[in-house]
Parts: sequence; structure tokens; C-alpha cells
Amino acid sequence: WVQLYGMIITDKQKAIEKILDQEVVAIFQSSSEYGPRALDNRSLLFDPRNKNGKDIVNTIKKREWFRPFAGTVLLEHATEWFEMGRIKESPYMSYAIPVKEHKKNIIPAITHVDGTCRIQTVSDKLKIYHELISEFEELTGVPMLLNTSLNNGGKPIAGSKKDALQVFESTELDILVVGNEIYKK
Repeated sequence: WVQLYGMIITDKQKAIEKILDQEVVAIFQSSSEYGPRALDNRSLLFDPRNKNGKDIVNTIKKREWFRPFAGTVLLEHATEWFEMGRIKESPYMSYAIPVKEHKKNIIPAITHVDGTCRIQTVSDKLKIYHELISEFEELTGVPMLLNTSLNNGGKPIAGSKKDALQVFESTELDILVVGNEIYKK
């Protein structure tokens, strides 16, 4: 376990192994982010390359089939994958940005039907999260993960360990990381 600025996460390699095994990894860490988005502390993480990823994660979250997901991309690679225009960064998932045409088929789980993706750019200020995505990139060539909030459809983002456990127990999630504890089914 590694702890930096209050965020604790399991060995990056183990988390990435689970994502590469096409498992959804639930993370409940540190304090909650401000606003309606899961920016890394209350997240479900998944492989954006999975063509069925949207269906898999929407089923787990018990929400409508058409609901799209965000991509959490390393800031230094955002312009390689997205038509950023004048936008320099999007750390709060504020923008739906067109996916570059030749990249759409690589990240179908996060490419919306209109060819955009609501992205979160991750700089090295979020050291652990940046390292986690960097590890995924090293193994796959894709510098991003699917990221969505840790909740069931229509419910608020998990605000307590009890909430996170309730989401875990009432869904088809296989792994939940809460602080330095790992829950598996």
C-alpha cells in the first residue's frame, strides 16, 4: 500500500491486472471530490478498449443502456487522442471533446454515439492516479481509463464507507478498494 496526500491505493500492478482481466475496479479513497463527477476518489475504473464496456458498466451501475462514460486521460497525451482545440486541460470533466477519428475504434467504451468523450485530464499533481494510468498505458498503449462515479444509477456518489459497501453488495462489482482494505466477491 502506498499513501500520498491522503490517497491510498493498492499496488498499481494489481489494480491494472484486474482492469486488464476486464473487471471493474471500484475505488473509495480519501475525501470526496467537489461537484457531480468522480475524479478519482469515488470511482469505478474499467478498460476503455472494451467494445462492450458501456454495457458492462451500465449493468453494474443499474442505469440506462445509453448512458455514456468519461475517459480519464493523462494530460500529456490528451491532444494525441482528442480534438482539444483551445482547451488546454479538463481536470473536472467539464467538456465533451471530439475523439480523433483514427482513435474512436480503440476506445469504444468511452466514445459517445456523437464521437465525443467527456474527459478528465490527469496531470502528475494527482501522483498516484497518474501513475496508475501510466501503468495501464505502458501495458496497452492507451493512456486513459474509463472512469465513472461509485454509485448505483440515480443515487448520489458514495459518501461513506457504508455507502461504498452498499453499492458493492448490491451490484455485480467484484472488487472494491476502501482505504487499505480490498473487498472481493
